[in-house]
Amino acid sequence: LFQMTINVAACLIVLIGAFLGTESPLTVTQMLWVNLIMDTFAALALASLPPNEKVMKDKPRKTTDHIISKAMAKNILSVGLFFVVLLFGLVQYFKHADITSLGQFNLTDFGCNFFDFSSGNGLTPYELSLFFTIFVMLQFWNMFNAKAFMTGKSAFRSLRNSSGFLSIAVVILVGQWIITTAGGEMFNVVALKLSDWAIIIGATSLVLWVGELMRLIKKNNIQKETHEK
Repeated sequence: LFQMTINVAACLIVLIGAFLGTESPLTVTQMLWVNLIMDTFAALALASLPPNEKVMKDKPRKTTDHIISKAMAKNILSVGLFFVVLLFGLVQYFKHADITSLGQFNLTDFGCNFFDFSSGNGLTPYELSLFFTIFVMLQFWNMFNAKAFMTGKSAFRSLRNSSGFLSIAVVILVGQWIITTAGGEMFNVVALKLSDWAIIIGATSLVLWVGELMRLIKKNNIQKETHEK
């Protein structure tokens, strides 16, 4: 689930950029870091979660069932496409805005520039660093949603007993900070301002909070249906 969502977002962003003739906002070395998060860190984090005994009470799956269920496919496509639209909008905005801080972000200009396919000024190293960090942080918070997927429970449940998951989450955060601060030309990044880090972490965390809200609504609906029966 988590890996497929990243793949949808990353591949479509690169493809859209290629079709529009714009420079790819993600470099090869940046994608290596994204793949490390996706294939190693996130896999270890999710695998380290304590087992759920209720799984043993689930009915056996049919031999004809697909590995990717309808619920998973819906989640992958909806979240992945949302990320693509948001990230594409950021590329379009950065091409024309030439900002030096997210404090200068203007929602009206973001909407106006979304369909402006002129060449613009291109993305500055600082804007590329912002885009790269926003991309990683979107996936970071979505990892918590993947933890709670199909459990019917909050992503914060049992976090105290998930030391491995939390440790790897910290490694991803610290790793992203080190790369953007000291990666330089190797990762085509420059150090970000602390205020921008705060904005990115806060804004991208909406991915988790929206997921929590949807899980709460679904849980309440199930409880209501059960009570009515």
